[in-house]
Amino acid sequence: MSELNYKDAGVDIDEGARFVEEIKPFVSATFNKNVIGGIGSFAGAYELPTGYKKPVILGATDGVGTKLKLAIDAKKFDTVGIDLVAMCVNDLICNFATPLFFLDYYATSKLIVEESASIVKGISKGCMQSECALIGGETAEMPGMYAKGDFDLAGFAVGIAEKDELDRSDKVKAGDILIALPSSGIHSNGYSLVRKLFFEKLNHKFDDEFDGKKLIDILLEPTHIYVKTFKKLKEHINALAHITGGGITENLPRALPKHLKAIVKKDSLKSIAIFDYMSKYINEDEMFRTFNMGVGMVLIVDKDSVDTVLKNSDGYIIGEVVSGDKKVEIV
Repeated sequence: MSELNYKDAGVDIDEGARFVEEIKPFVSATFNKNVIGGIGSFAGAYELPTGYKKPVILGATDGVGTKLKLAIDAKKFDTVGIDLVAMCVNDLICNFATPLFFLDYYATSKLIVEESASIVKGISKGCMQSECALIGGETAEMPGMYAKGDFDLAGFAVGIAEKDELDRSDKVKAGDILIALPSSGIHSNGYSLVRKLFFEKLNHKFDDEFDGKKLIDILLEPTHIYVKTFKKLKEHINALAHITGGGITENLPRALPKHLKAIVKKDSLKSIAIFDYMSKYINEDEMFRTFNMGVGMVLIVDKDSVDTVLKNSDGYIIGEVVSGDKKVEIV
């Protein structure tokens, strides 16, 4: 019997080494003065910034879900890395944390360097949009664990905040105004339903034209990252809610105290074409509890801060906070 090697088992060490060399320029482009060392150590090192009175470290982790399946089927890998970063850092800022650094975990059936590098390039692009450093990651080639062509992604973001600023709900009061920051599309939630509707029920093709673009480009539009807007408007924001799975109805209450509710005016929402189209086949309640409906983030602000926030963002008013049990009413 001839001797076996790792490559015979489906894992190519040489390709792994080539992959590391391929991604180095993308990763190093995210580094800032706080990053210690470079790529290749056993752990990433990051020097904590100064200027905080009671610094607290926060962590967030997430994935991209079945949006990855669309990317795999379409062989379009350049945007899902942005989604990965966005889902983590957009959560961090809801606790008033400034993102510091990011780690990724990428597991695949077989490492194809060019495809994998495109994914990491997207992750680095998301990190640059978030002004955080990509200081490490893990790439796992696992034949037998994943079907041929399949892969999965997980992201881990770490941020820093003042301890006294963590709990935002005690800043919220009756009379505060709800300002929506537009989403860039479906973002990264509800894609099992998206795929079933478009490609099983309606038999659409990736190249079908929709709203002046290819359908697949609309569906894979990356999640918008709100970090820079948060940094710019931080002093004028009482609380934030990242509108992910569960939609406005489930996510906005997470930013409210027990004795207040949010009134959202349906007519004020600026929906986008993809949701208008989907609404023809999915009932309204299901749409609102599954998708962001064109709203990626909701800011809760004082009345006196509304003009400043609107002037320095692409936000718009969708409602207000009033007395009542902790919930959202869409009227």
